[in-house]
Amino acid sequence: MKVLIGCEYSGIVRDAFIAKGCTAISCDLLPTDKPGPHYQGDIFDMLNQKWDLIIMHPPCTALTVAGNATYGEGQPKYQERLDSVQWVKSLWDQCLEVSGSICFENPVGVLQRLGGFHKPQYIQPYEFGHKEQKKTGLFLYGLPPLMKVASNNVYKEMMLLPKNKRERLHYLPPSIDRWKIRSTTYQGIADAMANQWGAL
Repeated sequence: MKVLIGCEYSGIVRDAFIAKGCTAISCDLLPTDKPGPHYQGDIFDMLNQKWDLIIMHPPCTALTVAGNATYGEGQPKYQERLDSVQWVKSLWDQCLEVSGSICFENPVGVLQRLGGFHKPQYIQPYEFGHKEQKKTGLFLYGLPPLMKVASNNVYKEMMLLPKNKRERLHYLPPSIDRWKIRSTTYQGIADAMANQWGAL
């Protein structure tokens, strides 16, 4: 299976698919954090060929509802939100031209309301073995919903933790790498994607 992981610098999803025997490459404007197949450049450069599966992690800063105070209607950066929605929509449309199996990952945001996207599947890290909360949407095309295995659900254990631990990403202190840490895919979710979609 030939797999493109777009807007990923970490290599986590890419390597999960490689571990399952797939031919996978990541793409980002940044260099990869882990050695492996990676194209550093514009993601649209990679959409001039066919792919069996495309998984995209488009930048979410202007799209997430957490940014409404800055990017919401009437706010200083609302046009940036509209531009971001249009960019993601263009990316989605181009992916449809070159693949029949697509997943766009993004936090709770405005892609449905402003971009006309269909309803996503929502998942949480604690459903895939991580004692943390971060509600994330998966916009799927030609793929089954990501299955949640009951034995991997650590919700009860997570709820025993203090709020700043189970919402670790929300409470990260300001730093130069804060945005990178918050955008990194959880290993359990990456493994589930590779296990379930890597053999379709």
